[in-house]
Amino acid sequence: MATGRTHRPATRSRGIPEATVARLPLYLRALTALSERSVPTVSSEELAAAAGVNSAKLRKDFSYLGSYGTRGVGYDVEYLVYQISRELGLTQDWPVVIVGIGNLGAALAGYGGFASRGFRVAALIDADPAMTGKPVAGIPVQHSDDLEKIIEEDGVSIGVIATPAGVAQQVCDRLVAAGVTSILNFAPTVLSVPDGVDVRKVDLSIELQILAFHEQRKAGEEAEAEATAAPTPPTALGAAGDAPRKGTGRKGPDGDVPAVMPA
Repeated sequence: MATGRTHRPATRSRGIPEATVARLPLYLRALTALSERSVPTVSSEELAAAAGVNSAKLRKDFSYLGSYGTRGVGYDVEYLVYQISRELGLTQDWPVVIVGIGNLGAALAGYGGFASRGFRVAALIDADPAMTGKPVAGIPVQHSDDLEKIIEEDGVSIGVIATPAGVAQQVCDRLVAAGVTSILNFAPTVLSVPDGVDVRKVDLSIELQILAFHEQRKAGEEAEAEATAAPTPPTALGAAGDAPRKGTGRKGPDGDVPAVMPA
């Protein structure tokens, strides 16, 4: 099986937009679920609904892959799983190092979805000497002093940073200098990298803040709807129950002066 250091996916050279690339994993997840249920074909509408996009966007995305489906039949599920997996580079073996084996790093190490999607956790690395040799998810933790050696020996091109923010840039610099060209950053900080290095940031606090914004907006819309639905108080009537008299309230010699005088 090929390793990630010498085989890179060809999505950029084929001109697939980044927005489409970002949606391919959504399609793959939905297709994998269909495959596990032995569903042979799926329509664009059904797959779009499962992936959370509209069908026109899905058909446009698949056109970049050269897949147009069959009218009246839809898309072949197994072929699309293979096609998208190949485009994403998941038909290869991608060795990954996780740096920072605290609670989050340990949880990532134990995530079973890596292996099923073409990623192999090659090493767990931490700066704490007390962690060295300790098995986490069946993998012994190695000291950060050996980072460069580990990357070279295992042919690692993808690094995961799960360290505190204060040391994340230093770890990033060492990963890049050792040959890592793709980084998944869980540290709550922005990393600076040279051209040719891709960084994907996962910030849980930002995602929660975005959800809080939507919750606040929904609460405001509900309050506004309730206020609109409330009954309107009746118009105040005169002492005898008659409607108020029209006019300016200014008295003239012959009574009230109309609001608009005739020409």
